[in-house]
Amino acid sequence: MKRFLYRASRWLKQANYWLIARAALTLLWLLRKLPPDRAMDFAGGMARRLGPLSGRHRIALDNLRHAYPELDEAARREIAFDMWENMARLGAEYIFLDQLFDFDPKAATPGRVEVVGAERFLSLRDEKKPHILFTGHLGNFELLPVAAAAFDLDLAVMFRPPNNPYIADYVFSTRRSAMGRMLASAPGVAFALSRVLEAGGNIGVLVDQKFRNGLLTDFFGRECETSPLVARLARHFDCDVYPAHCIRLPGNRFRIELHEKLELPRGGAGAIDVQRTTQLLTDVVEGWVRETPGQWMWFHKRWEISARRREQRKVAATARSSS
Repeated sequence: MKRFLYRASRWLKQANYWLIARAALTLLWLLRKLPPDRAMDFAGGMARRLGPLSGRHRIALDNLRHAYPELDEAARREIAFDMWENMARLGAEYIFLDQLFDFDPKAATPGRVEVVGAERFLSLRDEKKPHILFTGHLGNFELLPVAAAAFDLDLAVMFRPPNNPYIADYVFSTRRSAMGRMLASAPGVAFALSRVLEAGGNIGVLVDQKFRNGLLTDFFGRECETSPLVARLARHFDCDVYPAHCIRLPGNRFRIELHEKLELPRGGAGAIDVQRTTQLLTDVVEGWVRETPGQWMWFHKRWEISARRREQRKVAATARSSS
């Protein structure tokens, strides 16, 4: 009986994934019938109405109360509305991903995409050594590897696939056609990224996700767990680390910026300090979010501390009280 119930629950879960994926992909198919600007505007407008009806909206507002205690509730709600609009536009933009990047350095007037630091893309392309580029979930962050490909910068990008396998297949096929090498975040991905760097290649990594049992860092004045992967790879290969991010501009336009390389904190022996570097990357992302708070994913459980970490704290507190 238990075996039957287990199989039935798995089947129901897969059926639910399939139904959700069918609905989402049907919506994208309908949006594809519209001109890009109309499709993106429609998706954004609908999300401002429907997003607040989801349970994730409560998580977003709670996170915003902690991050911006100085704002009133109306201002925090407006940031949340902007967030939902940004996420819906991002989804609609998958359809037109290969059409959006129109940067032309010789154009007299900017197109849909402007690039700050274009010369850095070319410099990294021509340098025969490994580099790490990092970003956060801001604006249309998917345009960053598209920009790298447009500048002929060979970049292997790590991404976290959606939990829904049917949507994951669609997202992966869309990304792969426009972005080049994609490495799914899974056991063993660190070794895959290491091989790219060892061969003198370049990698791109998102650094603003919750990472269970990661290093403790401070983000908007609250403790959270952050992956030390970028810092450890930079330490092992002693390679340069570059911040890069994309923000959404009015009129369905975008600005992509590849910043100067970071000066990474080092220890007494000259090796990169993993803890301080991980905090530095977190600080950089916080600065970006503060500039455009409505373009970050506030519904993400970024500040949730893992059960293992909470148990470690409990044991440590008990030891201190009994000593």
